[in-house]
Amino acid sequence: MSRDLSSPIAYVIGEALVDAVSRPGEDPVEHPGGSPANVALTLGRLGRPSTLLTWLGRDDRGRTVTQWLEDSHVDVDPASFGAERTSVAHALIGETGGATYEFDLEWNAPAHHTVPSDAVVVHTGSIGAVLAPGGTVVRDILAAAKQYATLTYDPNMRPSLMGAPDDVLPQVEGYVALCDVVKVSDEDLEWLYPGERPHDVAQRWVTLGASLVVVTLGGDGAVAVTGSGESVEVSAPRVDVADTVGAGDSFMGALIHGLWERDLLGAAQREALRGVSPEQLREVIDQCVAVAAITVSRAGANPPWRSELIAS
Repeated sequence: MSRDLSSPIAYVIGEALVDAVSRPGEDPVEHPGGSPANVALTLGRLGRPSTLLTWLGRDDRGRTVTQWLEDSHVDVDPASFGAERTSVAHALIGETGGATYEFDLEWNAPAHHTVPSDAVVVHTGSIGAVLAPGGTVVRDILAAAKQYATLTYDPNMRPSLMGAPDDVLPQVEGYVALCDVVKVSDEDLEWLYPGERPHDVAQRWVTLGASLVVVTLGGDGAVAVTGSGESVEVSAPRVDVADTVGAGDSFMGALIHGLWERDLLGAAQREALRGVSPEQLREVIDQCVAVAAITVSRAGANPPWRSELIAS
């Protein structure tokens, strides 16, 4: 898929894979997924030119993932096709719609890779940000891109792959210090900092270096804290939950989209982002919870298109 090289893009780095989803009493069904891939997909559906750097095999599953992304207007960076096979995440959906995961995963990233200079935002998260050997490369790629792009991060923890909280916490906090915008779930914070209030952690994270930290609270909405000391809480609409697969990723994509709408992305806007007003921030987070609500109302990682948001 070709794109207008004069237009700013979102550049996303991290895993794309196949989710083999099992529900009680049903056979597994395979769907493309992966946290960063879902973020790129959400951005593409919301009308933002997006490119994903990932790690795929040249196999049937890799072709399925690539077509799924391209159908939502996401380019896959040609450097992504170096894996021996495309990774699989086995997701078990519980009675309440929540998902637990087991992984058959290979993750790498091309060393010395450069993000295109027309990227206004670079996002990473989850497995791709920390799992060796690719995680270290990803951090180096982001650090080099900071001179021209806003950096965004979602830890999206996967304990079965990442080890003990004490092992991964230094990596997470390193990304928080490097990146401008961090989105994290209350469940991830409870795993990383047992017993601490999410709002307290968010405030601490902005002192590490982030300009904006947003904590999602499941069905209770979200809370956002800025580097300038502002704080905003937003409730979530009540919906019938099909499952929670991709909900946090669609929230993250919507967060990038909302900041983009308000001209708060790019290195030149770093101070403006840090000083975003409570009114603007509330508008952005309201839209994020609306996007996530649509996503959880239907099965799988299936974020809304921009036309669906306008219609709602």
